[in-house]
Amino acid sequence: MNTTNNTIFIPGATSGLGLALALSLQAKGNTVIVGGRRVELLESIAREHPGIDTVEIDTADAASIGRAAEKVLAAHPRLNVLVTMAGIMRAEDWHSPAGFVGTAEQIVTTNLLGPIRLIGAFIEHLQAQADAAIVTVSSGLAFVPLAATPSYNASKAAIHMLSEGVRLQLADTSVRVIELVPPAVRTALMPGQEQSPVAMPLDEFIAEAAALLDERLEGEAGEVLVEGVKLLRFAETRGDYDAVVSRLNATDPHSRAS
Repeated sequence: MNTTNNTIFIPGATSGLGLALALSLQAKGNTVIVGGRRVELLESIAREHPGIDTVEIDTADAASIGRAAEKVLAAHPRLNVLVTMAGIMRAEDWHSPAGFVGTAEQIVTTNLLGPIRLIGAFIEHLQAQADAAIVTVSSGLAFVPLAATPSYNASKAAIHMLSEGVRLQLADTSVRVIELVPPAVRTALMPGQEQSPVAMPLDEFIAEAAALLDERLEGEAGEVLVEGVKLLRFAETRGDYDAVVSRLNATDPHSRAS
């Protein structure tokens, strides 16, 4: 498919990595719709970035996803790319249920059920397009665990395998499935991450990831892997998994997340 003149919906793109990706895609000549929960942020984005459309959506709420999908498709019938960007990351303490159960439920609802429901809301429309794509967002932590964030790690590992399976099922359609696998990036996903010296600068990540995404859109679907995430992604394949786990968890646990 082409890397320009697409119509792209990115729920969870009102700040950080999502917004940066939205602006990069718009700059390449795509129509971009940004989704998020906070109306004031959506209004600010629409003011500051002419041409970006916005829609209110809470990806943890099935009804909100349904309403947003109706609005997006009514306004943008040529929509052909869905980027399931929305996600949350929280530290947990699994020594007692009070330290993790509620948080884990929120993470699974947002990070796993959210993308599943989003794909469900758009999949029939996407299959009717001549060229279409679903871009999922996993993490380097899908492949090497961070001790502080067990449920986040698990949710992203699930997204990885979901992407693999859905890609196989949709191989007979016009919809390609592309998995974006970020490393630690300097965003506000976790406290202190924006200033982390071990996290990848946001502008550098977007520049590298956008170029790789173009390759995936034009060629075979698969994973988008910047150099900075390959240490985690291929740890088990290289045979140094235990060493990478130790290295990852020896640093500030909030700075190595993606």
